[in-house]
Amino acid sequence: MLRTADLSVEKIHKLLEEATQFSKGKVVKSKSEIYVANLFFEDSTRTKTSFDVAERKLGLNVVPFDISASSVNKGESLHDTVKTLHSLGIDLCVIRHKKEKFYDEFHGIDMAIINGGDGTGNHPSQNMLDLMTIQQEFGRFEGLKVGIVGDVKHSRVANSNAEVLRKLGAKVYFSGPEQWFDEGTIINGTYLSIDDLIKEVDVLMLLRIQHERHENNEKLKLTPEKYHRKFGLTKEREKAMKKEAIIMHPAPINRGVEIDDDLVECKRSRIFKQMENGVFARMAILKTALEAKGFEFS
Repeated sequence: MLRTADLSVEKIHKLLEEATQFSKGKVVKSKSEIYVANLFFEDSTRTKTSFDVAERKLGLNVVPFDISASSVNKGESLHDTVKTLHSLGIDLCVIRHKKEKFYDEFHGIDMAIINGGDGTGNHPSQNMLDLMTIQQEFGRFEGLKVGIVGDVKHSRVANSNAEVLRKLGAKVYFSGPEQWFDEGTIINGTYLSIDDLIKEVDVLMLLRIQHERHENNEKLKLTPEKYHRKFGLTKEREKAMKKEAIIMHPAPINRGVEIDDDLVECKRSRIFKQMENGVFARMAILKTALEAKGFEFS
């Protein structure tokens, strides 16, 4: 599970069905001892914790791995770290790394790898939980209008979500500071002003400003207050949304910047529902990845 874009439509729907069954209380456990490790080279609350919970729900043995106390700090390469863990009996690694396509280093290592986020590239498990949340709400993707607003250029969530949503038949719109958009970003999509986009979409996906990924010359010269007024979801803009439209955000949330504090948990917000779905989506991903390596569940 490296890029959602590599999955067929059929495979995506199969993963969503599995995740849905888990959300309804389906219980499965591994038939044999399976050892997994979560290697997070970037900070994470939701992704790391929900993978940990998902692994334990499936009966997997989670082996702690602390980056700060590992040989990475002695210069060990990512390839050698993963190869070492595989040699020690780890069957699957979930990895988040600042380098895009870090998984290209793993040729010759025959173990299950799940991408927990690579640079500004992809975030497949976030894609699946977002798709699950949208499917729960609308029961379909075909014909839906999805707006992605904010720091699209630096967001792995935006880049990979846009690609898979178009594959499933949705129309994708973008908005935000124009300096963070280019032709490659909005290809097959439509750029609209935030006020036009708000009125158009069924699903509004808001994004955090990825300060940690900006070069100095890319930094947005706006205060949080000005960003909120110019590009954020204010109470006034929320009132202009379609009656059944929903609000999503991959989090962490900057309250009062990309979204008004009072709207984070409003009636149309599905932000915490996304987090809840994250465990079920990741259970489906883990089970599928391990089954592909010959492990069985009952």
